Amino acid sequence: MQQMLIVEDERDIADCLEQFFSAKGFTVASAFSAEEALERLKTHAPDVILLDILLPGLSGLELLKRAKVLHPTARIIMVTALDQDELRREAYFLGAAAYVTKPFDFSDHTWSAAL
Repeated sequence: MQQMLIVEDERDIADCLEQFFSAKGFTVASAFSAEEALERLKTHAPDVILLDILLPGLSGLELLKRAKVLHPTARIIMVTALDQDELRREAYFLGAAAYVTKPFDFSDHTWSAAL
């Protein structure tokens, strides 16, 4: 079973993502800040990380850099309301596997390309 870490400061969105991916067979944990996610990443190696860009404190892009150092094989998917080409390019440059913009639907089509 694949392990997933959701890093999202909006708890409602995190809960929806957790329910959706749990039903898809993932073992899911959530962190509500980049700092909380870093603590989890020190002891757990998720296969997939869903990562918001706008987080309180440390940004999602900075966490992306650090997560790739800690777990270079983790598939990191940016999940953000910021549909900006510059941010998208930077995220891919830093190692993101996909960039999914909010609001997103919970269809298999939306997530199949990302996962």
